[in-house]
Amino acid sequence: MDPEKKVVPPKKKKKKMMSIQLKHEIIEKYERGVRVVDLARLYDRNTSTICSILKQKESIKAITPAMGVKIISRLRTSAHEKMERLLLVWLTEKQLTRCPLTEGAICEKARAIYADLLRQTPGSSTGGAPEDSFKASRGWYDNFRRRISCPSDVRNFETASSDVNEDYRKTFTDVIAAEGYVPQQVFNCDETGLFWKRMPRRTFITIEEMKMPGHQPLKDRLTLTLCANASGDCKIKPLLVYHSENPRAFKSHKIIKEKLQVMWRANPRAWVTRQFFVEWVNLVFGPAVKTYLQMKNLPMRALLVLDNAPAHPHNLEDDILEDFKFIKVFYLPPDTTTILQPMDQQVVCNFKKLFTKHLFRRCFEVTQSSNLTIREFWKDHYNIVSCLRIIDMAWQGVTKRTLICAWKKLWPEVVSERVIFEPEEAVVEEIVSLGKSMGLEVDEEDVNELVEEHSEELTPEELKALQTQQHAKVLQEIGTAEEPEVDEVISTSEIMEMLGMWERLSNFIERKHPEKVATGCASSLFNDTCLAHFRNILKERKKQLLKRPAGESEESLMKKPKTEND
Repeated sequence: MDPEKKVVPPKKKKKKMMSIQLKHEIIEKYERGVRVVDLARLYDRNTSTICSILKQKESIKAITPAMGVKIISRLRTSAHEKMERLLLVWLTEKQLTRCPLTEGAICEKARAIYADLLRQTPGSSTGGAPEDSFKASRGWYDNFRRRISCPSDVRNFETASSDVNEDYRKTFTDVIAAEGYVPQQVFNCDETGLFWKRMPRRTFITIEEMKMPGHQPLKDRLTLTLCANASGDCKIKPLLVYHSENPRAFKSHKIIKEKLQVMWRANPRAWVTRQFFVEWVNLVFGPAVKTYLQMKNLPMRALLVLDNAPAHPHNLEDDILEDFKFIKVFYLPPDTTTILQPMDQQVVCNFKKLFTKHLFRRCFEVTQSSNLTIREFWKDHYNIVSCLRIIDMAWQGVTKRTLICAWKKLWPEVVSERVIFEPEEAVVEEIVSLGKSMGLEVDEEDVNELVEEHSEELTPEELKALQTQQHAKVLQEIGTAEEPEVDEVISTSEIMEMLGMWERLSNFIERKHPEKVATGCASSLFNDTCLAHFRNILKERKKQLLKRPAGESEESLMKKPKTEND
């Protein structure tokens, strides 16, 4: 043998990982009668591998992987799946509150949800693993973020430095100077959640509501987009998103949505989407700003300051109609939103206190002028129509001085030294006075706590309730749809083809759609509600195929009427 000739060792065969979908497919074919040897040949696997899968078929069939999960390892249990689903709900809710999302905060919440799930399901499929078995490591976080395509406002830092803030202030002032904008031409908007039926915790109404199972009007939330300019003399009609397109109260009060003091939109999550925001810019913001600038005899140009919320895409200017191309957009960096965002500087907080004041005043006036009790007013005479009137009064009540002072951190030059924030104690004192006049146990601390609760942290129980509520709303919508014809029979091949099309479509949306978190939730919801019906049909047919007499075709089983035992 030639001594110079090197012996190349044979390459080790790379282990082939099997996706959970592939395992489901193998189990399905086996249950339909395909032999283990044929399955091994079809999927290029050893017969021992196929047998191992079939031995675990019950546990594999019970797994419903979280969005983006293709491989289920031994370390990944059903608790991990449930945790990631609830974590996704939490992420979308945090985006609504404009709270900065960091890697540390996401990992901490993941650990808390996982520990809570273990405590609630002792002896489950987790095998009694200790709470610290899930570390929420950097590897897990990177995989989770890649699967859901975490939103752009999630960063790996905790707080923004003063140097970053100063850099963006300078960038902003440079833009202002270069374009010659005046305070009347510069606008800022921000979204905020509003629990419009919530009262201070210690009131008897709140205590009674919390004791009522399955009845949670306190959790009934809407989302508002508030917008005004730096001179404080131009407030834009808010965008309001609710979970119902046509609430029952609209019909009884003969409400015409186009004439409301808000732009009304609806989706199951009561969440501002890119589509809603673009519509608001083109149908409300643009026309209002154009009319305002013409009335003030100002040059036709405006600057809209935005944060990096998913509904505010960086190509927003491309979606603005030709008539309003004079509007330019300036984006705040995600790590400084809560520090520099003008609307976050007491404007939203002041609005919510005014909302509470007008709500208490309305309750006081109605109960004093009638024989109604507070409980009766709250249950039968306070609805979304009343809420809209109160929202309008509260927004109009936010003063020019408050709106100007909101720009002190981002654009201090427009805030005169003589202009200071108006004391909010007077508003809080009036709320307390009205509450006590109605016999409610409430003080200043209760009012401040109520305002903060609009952005409070959701517990794992509340996340589960919110997830269930979202599914129930979709199921309710499906239940009201027209019943399909009983005689219509869908073939197995049609169902399989449709499910395959959905798989390709969902993968495409997951890769290409800009609003990753929102579309991920929507896809999961659609998958769990709409497609579950067809998957159940397939399961029933599989059971019947296993029981069918020899020689009986699948088509005859499809046409065979169900008995009571079926």
